[in-house]
Amino acid sequence: MNKEAFNETLNELEVTQREFWNIPRETGNFLNMLIKIRQAKSVIEIGTSNGYSGLWFLEALEKTDGTLTTIEYYEKRQSVAIENFNKCGFEGRYNALQGDACELLSNLPDDVKFDFVFIDANKREYIEYFEILKPHLLPHAIIAADNVSSHRQKVQPFLDKIFADSDFQSEILDLPAGLSLSYKLV
Repeated sequence: MNKEAFNETLNELEVTQREFWNIPRETGNFLNMLIKIRQAKSVIEIGTSNGYSGLWFLEALEKTDGTLTTIEYYEKRQSVAIENFNKCGFEGRYNALQGDACELLSNLPDDVKFDFVFIDANKREYIEYFEILKPHLLPHAIIAADNVSSHRQKVQPFLDKIFADSDFQSEILDLPAGLSLSYKLV
């Protein structure tokens, strides 16, 4: 990892935060710490955009010796993210998938498992992402979902489902746009 390029790229991407719907720095920093605390090895991100959140994940995964799978619908955004990842020296630490998230997730092999999930894509599909990914979660996995306050109506079915699921302990954190955090108990 190139620490100087990492910091410069984060600063550059923060200028275009609204245009690319990036998470705020405090959310990125929090998720980075959470990956390190959890010692996550296999992270999946739904909604790559220009790679801002992915950079936070990759920096943490450098410490845990883990990998990032990231999904983006738009090819142009995915190519920008890949460029940003490589500029910071993260080649070989990520797998970038481009296309419809529900379709790509539905085609995951049964033996593919994740210990950390970040959801920040089509808000109405959060519930589908959860339902598809649930069998792919390792014990004690963490699911973080962004925009649960700013887009509450759109994500409410997801929140209702995960908060009612006895396999998970969940809470909404007062980070910008709202972040739900769910811990798989088994």
